[in-house]
Amino acid sequence: MRLPVLAIAAGLGLASLHAAAQQAPVLTEAPLRAHLSFLADDLFEGRGTGQRGGDLAVRYLETQAAVIGLKPLAGGGYRMPVKIEGTKLLDRSFVRFDANGKSITPKNGSEIVFGTAAGKADLTIDAPLVFVGYGAIAPEEKWDDYKGVDMKGKLLVMMVNDPQPTAEEPNRFAGKAYTYYGRWLYKFEEAVRQGAAGVLLIHTTPSASYPWSVPANGFSHERFRLAGAGNPVEGWLQEDTARALFKAAGFDLDALRAQAETRAFRPVDLKTSVHAEVHSAIRQIEQFNVAGIVPGSDAKLKAQAVVYSAHWDHLGMDEGVRRDDRGDHTWNGAIDNASGAAALLAMAAEAVKHPAKRTQVFLWPAAEEQGLLGSAAYVQNPAWPLAQTTADLNLDSMNFVGLTRDIGVAGAERSSLYEAAQGVARKMGLKLAPAIPDLSGAYFRADHFNFAKAGVPAFNVGSAVFSGDGHFEFVKDPAASAARLVAFKKDYHQVTDEYHADWDLSGMVQQAQFTLNLGYAVGNAPAMQSWKAGDAFGKVKR
Repeated sequence: MRLPVLAIAAGLGLASLHAAAQQAPVLTEAPLRAHLSFLADDLFEGRGTGQRGGDLAVRYLETQAAVIGLKPLAGGGYRMPVKIEGTKLLDRSFVRFDANGKSITPKNGSEIVFGTAAGKADLTIDAPLVFVGYGAIAPEEKWDDYKGVDMKGKLLVMMVNDPQPTAEEPNRFAGKAYTYYGRWLYKFEEAVRQGAAGVLLIHTTPSASYPWSVPANGFSHERFRLAGAGNPVEGWLQEDTARALFKAAGFDLDALRAQAETRAFRPVDLKTSVHAEVHSAIRQIEQFNVAGIVPGSDAKLKAQAVVYSAHWDHLGMDEGVRRDDRGDHTWNGAIDNASGAAALLAMAAEAVKHPAKRTQVFLWPAAEEQGLLGSAAYVQNPAWPLAQTTADLNLDSMNFVGLTRDIGVAGAERSSLYEAAQGVARKMGLKLAPAIPDLSGAYFRADHFNFAKAGVPAFNVGSAVFSGDGHFEFVKDPAASAARLVAFKKDYHQVTDEYHADWDLSGMVQQAQFTLNLGYAVGNAPAMQSWKAGDAFGKVKR
């Protein structure tokens, strides 16, 4: 029976069913569940970057792309090479701070995490320590934490997140919401531009929006980056460690934080010297984005494309570290992001049967967990010209707790995609979930953001990780469904993110169907999608 489970369970009428069916092919649960359970299986070893499990995932995806009938890329295959450098910190590495005759050597893993992005196996660094507030230069906010002070050869310590709103300026840096200036990626990038010897971010759970275990787990694994200059030292300081360090140097951390909330803030020399010995195993590897194409049906519009994306990687395996009482060493990444990768396969299988007017590109980026590396490589060398790409619709960490009466489209309001999403939701008998402040910087934490930075309207359609705050309207047992979604946060980037056969995937099918419907809506629209005034990140000419 081909009627969509999501529509029946939601109690939609036949007219709505017909409208949705006219807009896009109908998805069913069985193929999505099969792909999800397989990609999340221990057989794939957590789909780690630079690991055997990652290679297996790529092989599976390209094989399925061929079976489905997606057209290969210009070179005849489905792989897009991504050149990546891998760095694994060795145990003899350490960072020591000397202040007022006192030496502090934080314990790696529990008090500090660090590594190098400079591509050198052995580094010895001696540098002064400078507090630079939020480490942001934002001309549109008339904000500059560096004030032209030379940072070459200095180790920078800074806060995560953005300058907070005030009564006088309730909307500065987007109010309570995150901006890109608050993201660790921006702060590391700015430190490179400043010529610093390195950067350490002060971790708090509220400012980062995730617990210490997230950066601790990330830095315990091999870390990756695209080729190019990076910081000799970069990492995080646990808040209590930072507080003790500042106190030893004769400074009050909270007082300096308060100073950093004003435009008058200037960098503060902490009168502390840093000695770091960073020893790493470094290797150059080649990973692959996977992509396939459904050519458009319109003689003119097929020159343009809509992209659907979902990263295939997770954190892989680490046999040297036991992460729970079972001795589990595999970060399966069932929700993050076997769910999105599986959904794209199910969507592509139906799309090939019903081409849209514009071309549809199905993209599985590599190394998202390493800093959105695969999508960054894609926009540098895209399978379809970015100037002819109308939108990117991304899926990452999908709904596994049941049907909703609404759908999350956070970030769509930045472009005409919001109005398109409203139309699709209306035809499906859904409504758009209420807008909430982006307190976690979710818009900047998934692969669509690289498209946005390159000028392509883009957003992430819903999320079990970043939208699990109970604001969705669940069809069955709303309180229990919301609680399960919120509870997943303890599994985020942990070995416990594993597939469970009793998951209710009707909501995941619903989310995938909405995304496919939206892809058809923009794929068949008379004009390409556009940014709203003041919200464009890039300057791609259309």
